Amino acid sequence: MASTSVSRTVPASPDKVWSLIGGFDALPDWLPYIPESTALEGGRVRRLANPDGDVIVERLVDFNEAERHYSYAILEAPFPVTGYVSTLRVHAVDGRDDVAEVQWSGRFTPDGASAAEVEELFAGIYADGLDALSQTLAA
Repeated sequence: MASTSVSRTVPASPDKVWSLIGGFDALPDWLPYIPESTALEGGRVRRLANPDGDVIVERLVDFNEAERHYSYAILEAPFPVTGYVSTLRVHAVDGRDDVAEVQWSGRFTPDGASAAEVEELFAGIYADGLDALSQTLAA
């Protein structure tokens, strides 16, 4: 099994960040790579579309409002992995109420690619996503 994790400090309080990203169906609100999300099965599954027309289907597997994090598993995607589970988490920064740390991490089994290749793929997706989140919050 392989894994990767990316963190960014973003310009907003943890509560403000969580109010933007904490909804499982909220990716289009801050992630340009995902312009469309459709909630299914009472909001426990999301069907995502990217600009290339690829479909990604993910299931919510853990959600904690108080601790500001959720985890999801990929059910269908054009990625060379199986067993993918990812967590998006918002942390407070000691002594600061105007910034938050956001961590996006995942673990997965490479399928048709090396561990290094898929770790680099998801590190890039997470980094680009958190950069987009920071830009959305700064606007």
